[in-house]
Amino acid sequence: MTREEKAIVIEDLTAQLADNANIYLADISGLDAVATSNLRRACFKANIKLAVVKNTLLAKAMEASDKEFGELPTVLKGNTSLMLSETGNAPAKLIKTFRKKSDKPLLKGAFIAEAIYLGDENLDALVNIKSKEEVIGDIIGLLQSPAKNVISGLKSGGGKLAGILKTLSEK
Repeated sequence: MTREEKAIVIEDLTAQLADNANIYLADISGLDAVATSNLRRACFKANIKLAVVKNTLLAKAMEASDKEFGELPTVLKGNTSLMLSETGNAPAKLIKTFRKKSDKPLLKGAFIAEAIYLGDENLDALVNIKSKEEVIGDIIGLLQSPAKNVISGLKSGGGKLAGILKTLSEK
């Protein structure tokens, strides 16, 4: 690979890192062709971009990026696959599901909305991260709850003030 080709790859990787808030680094070495094909197919279905990258080029792209990756470049040893997703926990869920059949892929590290996770032991924590849509849904549910209590209190009291006060005092 010539210097010009490397520079193009680094620019491309830097652009991908800038465009994605959820970046996972995994080790898929040791998977046979069938398992690798199944992993790529599962990534495609889950809207996750999977690419095997050279560690030195990814490290240079991280340095050139505007984001602060902290200790994440230290895990760039051996075989590294880059997983990019719009949903923060989608790659973690995919890895966990895939590992029911195999011991790979191993999570090397992740960069989720400016938070850095190093090591495979963080996989369960990453699976439990809620997406933006899930958090918004939880907030809306919490905001609707008091209004539902008042409405149900009004309906159960039959419109009588004593019934309304009794129902509200019980809740």
